[in-house]
Amino acid sequence: MPFAAHADLLDDVLSAKKIRVATDLAIPPSGMIDANLKPTGSDVETAQLLAKDLGLELEFVQTTGATRIPNVQTNKADLIISTLSVTPERAKVIDFTKPYAALQSVVGCLKSVEAKSWPDLKGKTIAVSRGTTQDTTLTNMKDRDLRLARYDDDATMVTAAVSGQADCIATSATIVNQIGVKNPSRVYEPKVPITTFDLAMGVRKGEPRFVEKLNAWIETNLKNGKLNAIYKKFHGSELPPEMRGS
Repeated sequence: MPFAAHADLLDDVLSAKKIRVATDLAIPPSGMIDANLKPTGSDVETAQLLAKDLGLELEFVQTTGATRIPNVQTNKADLIISTLSVTPERAKVIDFTKPYAALQSVVGCLKSVEAKSWPDLKGKTIAVSRGTTQDTTLTNMKDRDLRLARYDDDATMVTAAVSGQADCIATSATIVNQIGVKNPSRVYEPKVPITTFDLAMGVRKGEPRFVEKLNAWIETNLKNGKLNAIYKKFHGSELPPEMRGS
């Protein structure tokens, strides 16, 4: 006797002519609300492009870091597009698409600072946000002889860089690129890479056709440069070359 047909999320989404995407709108520049109270950011534009290409109406399900995964598990959203890095723990509870973007963690310094590798940073003070992955990673590099200045949060650390208290900072490439916007006389640029986290879309378990459709879309839009253009517009840097296929 054949099994009853499994309700399929791709069919559901296409027949509803609508896709519900969980996105955190309080983490600029990936998700934010603009002056006209409209959602904007790199994840927002990625979701908008996806919905347009699939011919679907887009509904944003506002979320936080903690509620992203429960939203798809409880069917409040069809899909997560919200700075979701791929980890083995998360892969146990949801399925991931191919990466569509990346979060690059770097040591950035003033443009005038000559630094291309770790030995070049010896003796230089590097500002970090206390308790971040950058703080942990650099603290564990005992043999590098790095001098760290810890700040309580990203905002305080950026203020230190803008005001001249630090010539190098360890954070995301996005934050490094934003310092020069705040103070054009102190332009920073990424110098030494620390790690790159792949960002992927998240779907509830057991929806292979939906994941396959999303993967094909991601592949096409990495190749044609559209996802890179969205990323560059908001983050000020390009996606890693291997992700762009160049």
